[in-house]
Amino acid sequence: MIINIKSYSLKLTQIQLAKLTKIVNDGTWDLGEIPYAHWKAKKENVSVAAYNSGKCVIQGKGTGEFLEFILEPQITGVLDDIHSSSPPSENDADASLPLPHAGIDESGKGDYFGPLVIATVFVDQSMECALLDAGVKDSKIIKSEKKIIKIASEIRNIVKGKFAIVAIGPEAYNRLYDNIKNLNKLLAWGHARVLEDLLTKTPECKVALSDKFGNESLIKNALLEQGKKITLHQKTKGESDIAVAAASIIARDEFVRRLHQLGEPLGIELPKGASAKVEEMAREAVLTHGRDVLAKIAKLHFKTTTKIMATINPEW
Repeated sequence: MIINIKSYSLKLTQIQLAKLTKIVNDGTWDLGEIPYAHWKAKKENVSVAAYNSGKCVIQGKGTGEFLEFILEPQITGVLDDIHSSSPPSENDADASLPLPHAGIDESGKGDYFGPLVIATVFVDQSMECALLDAGVKDSKIIKSEKKIIKIASEIRNIVKGKFAIVAIGPEAYNRLYDNIKNLNKLLAWGHARVLEDLLTKTPECKVALSDKFGNESLIKNALLEQGKKITLHQKTKGESDIAVAAASIIARDEFVRRLHQLGEPLGIELPKGASAKVEEMAREAVLTHGRDVLAKIAKLHFKTTTKIMATINPEW
């Protein structure tokens, strides 16, 4: 009996990709090009896209038939995975979490200036191909701010409101850090709240994946009422997951926008990161606007604060 699914994705080895490429080049497939992919092939009621990342996405009514008569016997034993799959281990960095699920990631953690932004995005099988076509990948790989803004806009359109953002501005961040005294606990607090916001408007979400940081119990202990009802996975290099990657882009887009807003009243463009350029900008801001300005634009627990204040007035 042919399995009844309309979407499936898997990671291909180079050898498996070569075999599949040979199959779709047999003259019976309609081949085309899409962004970030080797090729996309269509035939009757199924389409197959082979992405540069190694991910292969199969969609359409003929997905089950394609798996059973082409992918299974000729390339890889994926049907065994479908029929006997179990949830990936939280400690398995290479595990692929089946869709649908939410991904959670943050931006601004290592930036002296600006907020800490945590975002979560819910992704199901119907969204995956469109997100890959839009160029969704780990935001740290995307160097252009314009590209981040563009892809973030496309993500919002594709997921149709099934995302949430918690942005902790510098003043609130500094108050929270003074109380919590631990960045990982603060991050867990933000992760729990953004997930709660998502679950309020996306009750169909039953599973979430977060990039792992600190002790795995931190987020679980911080979860609120709705969050305690779902299955939470954590893994290192979580941005390799499509939902976590989408969340990383949404978070970075919000961080950049808010960073610009913080610098605007001061007539300066606040730089990202924690470099020598950042130190110089912070020093100039204090000399121009007074020491209290840092609490409004920066994360005060960074060593950068002590460093620049000592050079301006050691008694501070």
